[in-house]
Amino acid sequence: MTKSNFLIGIAITMVSIMFWASLNQPENAPPWPQQIQGFSFSPMRENHNPIAHILPNADEIDEDLALLANTTHAVRTYTMEGDLSKIPALAQKHGLNVTLGAWLNADPKANEVEVNKLIATARENYRNVVRVVVGNESILRGELKVEEVAVYLKQVREALTIPVSTAETWDVWLAHPELAEHVDYVAVHILPYWDGVELDQAVDHVVVTMNKLKSRFPDKEIVLAEVGWPSNARTHKAAVASTANQATFLRNFLLRAEQKKYVYYIMEAFDQPWKRISEGSVGAYWGVYDVNRQPKFAFTAPIVEIPQWRLLAGISIVIGIITFAMLLIDARSLQKRGRSFLAIVAFCAATAAVWIIYTYYNQYMTVTAIVVGILMIIGMIGVALVLLTEAHEWAEAIWVDKWRRGFTPIQLADEDLPVVSVHVPAYNEPPDMMIATINALAALDYPHFEVIVIDNNTKDPAIWQPVEAHCATLGPRFRFFHRDPLPGFKAGALNFALAQTAQEAEVIAVIDSDYEVSPLWLRDLVPQFSKPQVAIVQAPQDYHDEKENLFKAMCYAEYRGFFYIGMQTRNERNAIIQHGTMTMVRKSALEEVNGWSEWCITEDAELGLKIFEKGYEANYIAKSYGKGVMPDTFIDFKKQRFRWAYGAVQVMRHHFGILFLGRGHTKLTSGQRYHFIAGWLPWMADSLNMLFTLAAIGWSIAMIYNPLKFDPPMVILSSMPMMLFSFKMAKMIYLYRTRVGATVAQTAASALAGLALSHTISMAILQGVFTKSKPFFRTPKMEQAHALRKAMLSAREEGLIMLGLWSSAYGVALKQGTESSDLIVWIMVLLVLSIPYLASVLVSLISGFSCLPSWLLADKKKE
Repeated sequence: MTKSNFLIGIAITMVSIMFWASLNQPENAPPWPQQIQGFSFSPMRENHNPIAHILPNADEIDEDLALLANTTHAVRTYTMEGDLSKIPALAQKHGLNVTLGAWLNADPKANEVEVNKLIATARENYRNVVRVVVGNESILRGELKVEEVAVYLKQVREALTIPVSTAETWDVWLAHPELAEHVDYVAVHILPYWDGVELDQAVDHVVVTMNKLKSRFPDKEIVLAEVGWPSNARTHKAAVASTANQATFLRNFLLRAEQKKYVYYIMEAFDQPWKRISEGSVGAYWGVYDVNRQPKFAFTAPIVEIPQWRLLAGISIVIGIITFAMLLIDARSLQKRGRSFLAIVAFCAATAAVWIIYTYYNQYMTVTAIVVGILMIIGMIGVALVLLTEAHEWAEAIWVDKWRRGFTPIQLADEDLPVVSVHVPAYNEPPDMMIATINALAALDYPHFEVIVIDNNTKDPAIWQPVEAHCATLGPRFRFFHRDPLPGFKAGALNFALAQTAQEAEVIAVIDSDYEVSPLWLRDLVPQFSKPQVAIVQAPQDYHDEKENLFKAMCYAEYRGFFYIGMQTRNERNAIIQHGTMTMVRKSALEEVNGWSEWCITEDAELGLKIFEKGYEANYIAKSYGKGVMPDTFIDFKKQRFRWAYGAVQVMRHHFGILFLGRGHTKLTSGQRYHFIAGWLPWMADSLNMLFTLAAIGWSIAMIYNPLKFDPPMVILSSMPMMLFSFKMAKMIYLYRTRVGATVAQTAASALAGLALSHTISMAILQGVFTKSKPFFRTPKMEQAHALRKAMLSAREEGLIMLGLWSSAYGVALKQGTESSDLIVWIMVLLVLSIPYLASVLVSLISGFSCLPSWLLADKKKE
């Protein structure tokens, strides 16, 4: 590592430490009293579930009471089922008072059993049962009405001499003041988290609410039957659940409660993982002690958000340094600014990854949570890899001293120039367009070349015979072949042309049937083959119909990014993607790899990889030497990109052992492997993003129909797609403006056109993974533009998914509101996920309106 890299690493390390430290500043809070008044007490362990009637035994209950004996004066219970009815007797051994509870629900028989057992147990344990609670939030849950609860209260009050009440939230007491007529005291639940109160106002909220209750029920004692704060849950309105916030609230509340002389029961002694079933994820995390009976926070020391932050910072720094070092492999020409940029991205990615994993696994794991966690880690690794490769291309496209493999022209005398065989495959192409292509070839300024035109499988003689006749007028160097049938699609045609090639030819040049080449194409580029290691010379694809309408202008803007950004950075490591037009290949190398692969629908990219595997080099020049025509409609634009993406998966599957595992006899360098894999990663991410989108819709539907059980995903998780999307958009905008020289309008058009293809790419990738072959699809040339209706139908899948995401966002907002930051972020995620699908609909509309002028994207300064 160079001195500058070392200093950059040290600087970013210090910033990372300061970041972690700034978020974990110790906060002072009143110390926890030696003994508090009372705990809500449910002695369930991790394997218990009262809903399934799996309850703790007496020994387990006794262990928990022994643990609490020196920390509290009393406990409050909730049900008389099983050994839980033995709590008063066991508590007496440890000097603990009991507020005894009976569970009420909509089952009268079960209620009668509970009430009778409550009365009997209270009578048997009159020494330490100081009050009873008949029912817990049964009115709030809608299982019983006030008059029904009153019947049970009357029965218990007549049977016992100790104070009797029922427990309800404060708003239920205020909404049903007549309930107070049937109790000896008001047992109220005040939980600021559920009221959506931010932490700084939570204790005051309890005091204000208590004052309201005292004012409304002046003749009744007010007992805080539940008061607490959860340590882990989604943000509820302004209330943020965390261990630090739980400690802060409780320690401040206990001091205020002592000052106000409140009677209270802290909600609760131990975490209850089983409550996730009935209360959602937050139900598991109200305990002062975790499910393993360990304190969750410091009782007297200053409160720190993440007590283990130093360890986490250290881990993130180590990961960041390793990642930064890997990004600097073969980065000799990268400037300090580029290295600093990569260091920032590496450390941010490492910090986010560590934070996400810590946050996620700092919860009680179920089989489902573990599976989701594993999928989350896989997804997070994928996001990180895409982010890092995008950042790497960003840095290398901008912040380099000079191109290491820039194109250097070579001049050769005519007699030293090799013979070139130009191959033009065609299928069902307009004859006028073909003749224009051939005329441009006839005008080439090059002494030794032939042209082989191969038309395969065109049925109508009126299409191919005029081309044949025109070739005959151009002399013997132009040869035309028509073969029907001829298998293998374009690759089959090119292999046929290879077999007809003149023996003295040393270079094969290939153009599509719509390309009109520059006269200097061969003279400027063929001399590169004087270097024996060069087997491929590639010029960019370019188009001459970008001014035909707005749709084509958008497509043109989208194409340029790859050829003037991606291909140049790939060329630095001899890893370009060979294209089937404007390409040249050494004939001997082509024959060495057995020609064009007819099993692959992107035979051009696969050929380039095969040639690289043999150790040859490719030269790329970012200068246009020929122009063709673009797809005329959005559906054709999609089909072209589908073929490219599907073919990429075919290539990846076929060469998997060589690319990923280093198997076989290959001369591929690590840089070449990197670029081929990294180049496909964004497409792979598109396929995963579609699966994430469908899962997001499904999860949102669950949130709408069961809001108690289904929370919005963790913010730090759900925001990952947004962060990646934002980063990719920032990169594209920056590079298009600086490297391509695009206007703001052209940049926006490129982004819209590129996003519009996301669904197509994802479908191609997924189908490529699960199928082996698809028929070759030629991109139609000079076709009539589709009518508006047909254009819209071409984006019907995208439109349906877009509507699904919008409906999900609206439904979540309507059902759960927008007062919680978690909900706001999730709604934003749904809307961001809809952007590519909206882009497809918009581009399909623009395609349908073929009359829209291209000058809307014109660069006024250049005109």
